[in-house]
Amino acid sequence: MKKSKLLALILAASMVLATSGCGFTGTASSAAASGPAQSEGTAKTSDGTITVYDTNEIRTLVQWAASDNNSFTILNNVSEGLYRLNEKHEPEPALAESYKVSDDKLTYTFTLRDGLKWSNGTALTAKDFVFSWLKQMSTDATNGYSFIMTDYIVNGAEYLDNKAKAEDVGVKALDDKTLEVKLKQPTPYFVRLTVLPMFFPLNEEYVKSQGANYGLKADNMVYCGPYTLATYDPASGSTLKKNDSYWDAANVKVSNVNVRIIKEQATALNAYKSGELSRVTLSSSDVPAMKSSAEFSSTSEFRTTYLQYNLANKAVSNKNIRLALGYAVDRATLADVVLADGSAPATGLIANGMFGDGTKSFRELNGDITTFDAAKAKEYWEKGVKELGSAPSLVLLTEDDSVTKTVATYIQGEFKKNLGIDVKIDSKTKKAKNQLMDDNNYQMAVTAWGADYDDAMTYMDLWTNGTPYRGNYKSDTYNSLITDAKKQTDDAKRLQDMLSAEKTLVSEDAVVSPLFYRGFAYLTKPNVENLVTHPFGPPIEFKYASLK
Repeated sequence: MKKSKLLALILAASMVLATSGCGFTGTASSAAASGPAQSEGTAKTSDGTITVYDTNEIRTLVQWAASDNNSFTILNNVSEGLYRLNEKHEPEPALAESYKVSDDKLTYTFTLRDGLKWSNGTALTAKDFVFSWLKQMSTDATNGYSFIMTDYIVNGAEYLDNKAKAEDVGVKALDDKTLEVKLKQPTPYFVRLTVLPMFFPLNEEYVKSQGANYGLKADNMVYCGPYTLATYDPASGSTLKKNDSYWDAANVKVSNVNVRIIKEQATALNAYKSGELSRVTLSSSDVPAMKSSAEFSSTSEFRTTYLQYNLANKAVSNKNIRLALGYAVDRATLADVVLADGSAPATGLIANGMFGDGTKSFRELNGDITTFDAAKAKEYWEKGVKELGSAPSLVLLTEDDSVTKTVATYIQGEFKKNLGIDVKIDSKTKKAKNQLMDDNNYQMAVTAWGADYDDAMTYMDLWTNGTPYRGNYKSDTYNSLITDAKKQTDDAKRLQDMLSAEKTLVSEDAVVSPLFYRGFAYLTKPNVENLVTHPFGPPIEFKYASLK
């Protein structure tokens, strides 16, 4: 695995921890039809203000340094890219009005809208994208996400390694309104990448004029998104105001947004009840009492928690043993009863709702390939023990946060109940757990991956390199499917490669056992509508929200 991707993996994991208590996560996907309201007042939004919160400080608003969801929330609302996710989490034209793709699917030509302006009144042109993307593909970028461009754009990796000049990189401004991007290989999800903050434009003249001060304060930035930043304090929060210079300002209905920092969930819930917050995330223990409320909703995101088996370890080197362990876990009970936070039982590695063929999702197309079947679990266990000569002694490596320990304890109980075996739990700090996996010193572990973009490849290419962290998995069949998918110009054939690859990884080779798709449960004030949170990429959208 490339060093940049390893770093991004670590950063992605830290992003998840940073937002595990996020006060505004989730779209209203399963609101209760009736029941008592849990709030004791209406959010104070009569002045056209929505107030949300986060549990962690905002680390940075410097685009090429930002890697956490807290930062992405602000950046996504004060800026935007060529395309933007709509209310249905689909990319739609934003700063670009359209694009064309060459017959070989290697050249994308984007046409920008007329009259685009930065908040300081200067024109926004294609050159602003070139400057921004080159910075993200340079050593200036410290967010660990250079690969999101260098993996795809011609000479991007060479530019990062100082082996190519800027003019050799496959991103060029043909004129003020036309941006040309040349790719190394067909990438059908490339437009969906452009919704990510790393792809947002930067005003070169302004950024250079600010130097080291850029992004430190609200006054040290210029904006091109639905909002501008009025105040910014990493420790206490930020205030956003509608950007009248935004090309689609007429459709931005909420004038003001407050993003507070509230670290304790109980404090946030009390603030919600007193009308100070527009939305609050619930802990699992709060869900039973709140579930009947008309203000209750829940959702799951594009993040899968799974058991990773180490195929190089004798104890789980036998495929029948791994199949037995996978069949032994009742995922529905884990998600709906144990977690009870909006998480959904995993029926495959690729999360519910991820892009498939444009009509059906990937999960719908590939069906349920991860199931609970106690009888099959016992059958495969007996086969595996017979092949090994004796029952293996098993240890489950996990992190020491409360949620992951709860998951591990539940899995331990399932193995006892359905296989009659005692599995030990080895609880470590996140850093220590990751080090043990990197050092090949584990049997199986509870781990997870969250999608960087809306395509199955964001998961599937992780297992092509045979690293210890990915279970030392080496399969010519699997690798050939991924290799073909990456160069395939026929979208239908590419999709079939991906569908087959998931079945090979999960069902046939049993390298991982998916457990659940992470979710959230929350309350939203009845006067707040369409406060959208995406299951991947930029977390929350204020652009589409409105107030009754």
